[in-house]
Amino acid sequence: MDLSPTRHWTRRSTLGTLLAGGPTMSLAAPAFIEALFAPSASLWPRWEPHDPASTRIVDHAAWDRFLRENLRRRPDGVMGVAYAAISQDSRGTLRRYLDTMAGEPVSRLSRHEQLAYWINLYNALTVRVMLDAWPVASIRDISLSSGLFETGPWNAKLIAVEGQDLTLNDIEHRILRPIWRDPRIHYAVNCASIGCPDLRQAAFTGAGAAVMLDQAARDYISHPRGVAVTPDGLILSSIYNWFAEDFGGEAGVLPHIHRYAPPAVLAVLGQMPRGAAYRYDWAANAVAPERR
Repeated sequence: MDLSPTRHWTRRSTLGTLLAGGPTMSLAAPAFIEALFAPSASLWPRWEPHDPASTRIVDHAAWDRFLRENLRRRPDGVMGVAYAAISQDSRGTLRRYLDTMAGEPVSRLSRHEQLAYWINLYNALTVRVMLDAWPVASIRDISLSSGLFETGPWNAKLIAVEGQDLTLNDIEHRILRPIWRDPRIHYAVNCASIGCPDLRQAAFTGAGAAVMLDQAARDYISHPRGVAVTPDGLILSSIYNWFAEDFGGEAGVLPHIHRYAPPAVLAVLGQMPRGAAYRYDWAANAVAPERR
């Protein structure tokens, strides 16, 4: 999803009525325009079928191992990927994992297993895209889509599941968002950028997804790239602008943040100046290889 010509940017909005306890969030024109370009959640009915009685548990051990081997905490607190140091063995692990996921009968899984399946598949595909293009400064510099004005890999067909070719946008905006209707999805899918919520150091599982989603929300909101309290006012991730509808509309954003914010942020949210801003950093979530 490419919404800006620069990798790191801030847009001013007026969150005044919300910060003062009022019912609505008023957006300044630039932020409002950016939100217009964000993909909406549009259900693809093909992927609604599931089996509530299914006891099948999808094996994500290979993806789990890949994450443990190749994720490192950056100095800025962001979980980075050591793209430049990923071994051929790890690349093979990722390739085999994606091959296995492509053969998974996902329509016959329970909803819990499907949720973990789609989150892990999205993240693994994104890492593969970055690896195939590495070195690259930003995922938006990877041109795989065929549209004249499109940048990035989000509309490229990257994998076939149950005989259906899928793009990253299909998985996020036509499957995950409209089926589960859970704002925490935005803390789970990773766009290989510093501004994005972290890749987790463990694969999502059907049984553990709810707990992992809650923790992902707390982690992101606790980090300045999610919510930053500054002398000049509140700065929010642009995710809360682009996908405000998923958080209950403009009026639902701050109540959602309150639910997961650490005490230090909660203590000052009600005292913020009336101006607020959105910010996002599209630079790659890379980390330097460890020295041996």
